[in-house]
Amino acid sequence: MMAIEVEGLRKSFGKVQALRGVELAVPPGSVCALLGPNGAGKTTAVRVLATLIRPDGGTALVAGHDVVREPGKVREVIGLAGQHAAVDDDLTGRENLLILGLMQHLGRRRAKARAAELLERFGLADAGGRLVKTWSGGMRRRLDLIASLIVTPAVLFLDEPTTGLDPRSRSEIWSAVRSLAAAGTTVLLSTQYLEEADRIADQIVIIDDGRVTTQGSPDDLKNSLGSRVDVVLTDGPDIDNAAGDAALATAETVLGGITGTQPRVDHETRRLTAAIPAGAITLPELVRRLDAAGVEAEDVSIRRPTLDEVFLAETETRREAAA
Repeated sequence: MMAIEVEGLRKSFGKVQALRGVELAVPPGSVCALLGPNGAGKTTAVRVLATLIRPDGGTALVAGHDVVREPGKVREVIGLAGQHAAVDDDLTGRENLLILGLMQHLGRRRAKARAAELLERFGLADAGGRLVKTWSGGMRRRLDLIASLIVTPAVLFLDEPTTGLDPRSRSEIWSAVRSLAAAGTTVLLSTQYLEEADRIADQIVIIDDGRVTTQGSPDDLKNSLGSRVDVVLTDGPDIDNAAGDAALATAETVLGGITGTQPRVDHETRRLTAAIPAGAITLPELVRRLDAAGVEAEDVSIRRPTLDEVFLAETETRREAAA
């Protein structure tokens, strides 16, 4: 059974269609990242799955429970950290967690022990006795994450968990999320940070205009775009224009034969660039092919696309199709 199963999920706000038939399946104990531009429907999807709003159509199951017919059951097994901190600035970190534990019917002793355990685990034990309003933004965001873990959830929803945080605080949140998944919690997070998704997600789902446009592991998505070959030819005062042009033409022929595409040539920088299917050729083999053709290269590289490039390619394709 999938931890999260979504089929044909729809939600509108007046004339605005926020979700247009979203399909999603997330295995237990994994991290799934929802990516998309502003207004794509990421937060709406999280809010539906967390039973904060009702969908207009489709079905959504969380840990086997229907979010419409069994919202109470869903709430018993989930944790949620939204975009804005839900902790009380005028209480200490420990007091915040103690109150939440009591609200979860843990009892004072268990709630106190759980608060101490979580503060220690997430590196906040030393600050636990201070008022939260004296904490840094990163510390407060970590406390907000901890607040959703008073009772360890089967499924944790995180909506933009690291927005506005410095790199160190973001890294700490990433580490915490991976630890939770390793312990069996399923994590669904929405984010605009593609580096974040690449670092911690097992599965990436790109949403645009309320629809899922593509999904897969970070490696699968990057491989689908292929790799890029860059060759910079040797330059110097001993190379005249005719010889330089001949070398570029030879290199262009070699790369064209390898990639099956027409390389892009920059005569000023003496750089050739071509797209190539992922894994089609190794770097040593590419260098040998260039050497055999008498091409003197200053730099040769094969670079995989970044997740940013995958995201831009996917969203730009949809924009062009809609134009």
